[in-house]
Amino acid sequence: MKQGLSLRVSQHLALTPQLQQSIRLLQLSTLELSQEVDQMLDDNPFLEQNVDEPPREEFGLPQADTPVRNDDLAAESATNSIAEYAGETRATAENDSEVTPLSADDGQSWEGDGSATLSPDDSEWGGDAKPSSNNLNGNEDADITELAGSQQSLQSYLHRQALAFHLSEEDRAALRFLIESLNDDGYLEDTLTSLAEGLAGDDTEQVEQLVHHFTVALSLLQSLEPAGVGAQNLAECLRLQLLALLAQGAADPVPKPMMAVAKVALRICAQPMDLLARRDIKRLVQLSGATDAAVREAIALIGRLEPKPGRRFVDVERNIVVPDVLVVKVGKGAAAKFQVRLNTEVMPRLRVHDIYANALKQHKGGGTDAANHAALQQRLQEARWFIKNIQQRFDTILRVSNAIVERQKSFFTHGELAMRPLVLREIADELGLHESTISRVTTAKYMATPFGTFELKYFFGSGLGTDSGGNASSTAVRALIKQFIGAESEKKPLSDNQISEMLKEQGIDCARRTVAKYREGLRIAPASLRKAL
Repeated sequence: MKQGLSLRVSQHLALTPQLQQSIRLLQLSTLELSQEVDQMLDDNPFLEQNVDEPPREEFGLPQADTPVRNDDLAAESATNSIAEYAGETRATAENDSEVTPLSADDGQSWEGDGSATLSPDDSEWGGDAKPSSNNLNGNEDADITELAGSQQSLQSYLHRQALAFHLSEEDRAALRFLIESLNDDGYLEDTLTSLAEGLAGDDTEQVEQLVHHFTVALSLLQSLEPAGVGAQNLAECLRLQLLALLAQGAADPVPKPMMAVAKVALRICAQPMDLLARRDIKRLVQLSGATDAAVREAIALIGRLEPKPGRRFVDVERNIVVPDVLVVKVGKGAAAKFQVRLNTEVMPRLRVHDIYANALKQHKGGGTDAANHAALQQRLQEARWFIKNIQQRFDTILRVSNAIVERQKSFFTHGELAMRPLVLREIADELGLHESTISRVTTAKYMATPFGTFELKYFFGSGLGTDSGGNASSTAVRALIKQFIGAESEKKPLSDNQISEMLKEQGIDCARRTVAKYREGLRIAPASLRKAL
């Protein structure tokens, strides 16, 4: 094999720290961006948050675009190539090139503007943004964490009721342990034996004693409110609620027919649950020994019971969706237009710390101080790039949102039935970006519209063929299916095949399987379960 030297010219993309940070910030949600900003504020002394309202003549978005030095512009051009990064695998394969790995020095380098000189846009970005606030309804003292903490838990509610029992220390401890072992739905998932073995290990005698105490405690737990708590499965949960209803009927004057229906419901709950789920009336009539009418009334009674007794006590995490962009209707009638604006509430107001930056500029250290001075210049440049990358993130979101609104004008006027088919490639080609960049922008970013707040991905959907040769958006087809089912007869609900035929009458070619997939995506039960008894 003959060895030799050859020269080959190829293109490659080096992932600088600036570009990596820009890509990471682009795909973050609003909450994740807020956490990233807080982390950077803690780590970088040159970065600070402006909490005071700045004069518009000196600060704000107009100053963010002020021309800077040539080195800055060169570094900015690297950030503007976010779109190409997402497709580097495809591009490098076509050009027979590879991404150049960064050296250890490159990993910490923020070259492009390493001087300590203040640029015109160092002061602040996001000047239009108002200080973030956790207040609700104008109440400055009402913090959302305090409101979330005010939710009473199932365990505390049960512990309070358990105080009325006069128990020994062992039984009281057993009851407390079972209450703490309940899941969020109020079920006791583990068996008493497994709970006892988890405490006593291989000691058989102690396990038997614990099972005895747990059995006593379980009977007390299942007598507490809400009815059905402490059950180990759905059938037992329904049975406990029916027994509580019968016990209440024995104390209060309840009509006898209701008592009879509850007894039939008890017999039904003793049967396999899949029969009840399928509403197999004939089979349930045979197994319960009741009439057809009584079984139907019993199923209706069971349908009014609570399958998850702890549901109302669950402290649901209050994640309020804050839109990144706002769509505002401007004008009236035919001249009406939709204007897209960034939500200033989610735009962080950041600036370079003037005092620290000026002090670094004036101090020119030598010898040992030179290394420290260079390191501080790195942190200063890092703060500047962080501000610029955040600005570019919001600029990209605004561009993509404008393109979406322009292509989905009918939705903002008539609603989801007027949604048109749209894929990521259309927006990417229009803006000169890569599809993966559009995917990053539209993930976990939300738009407030006249019809509600939606994720940007909501406006993208595949198309179904129509008789006219065009395409209908899958989102519009889902809305049409939901409309058909909402107007159906309760006694004769529409089957998937009937819905498919109705769509064909509207000129939309949609198979039965596709209808079933869309219906399941809308969390709508099949026709057999929607039928009224």
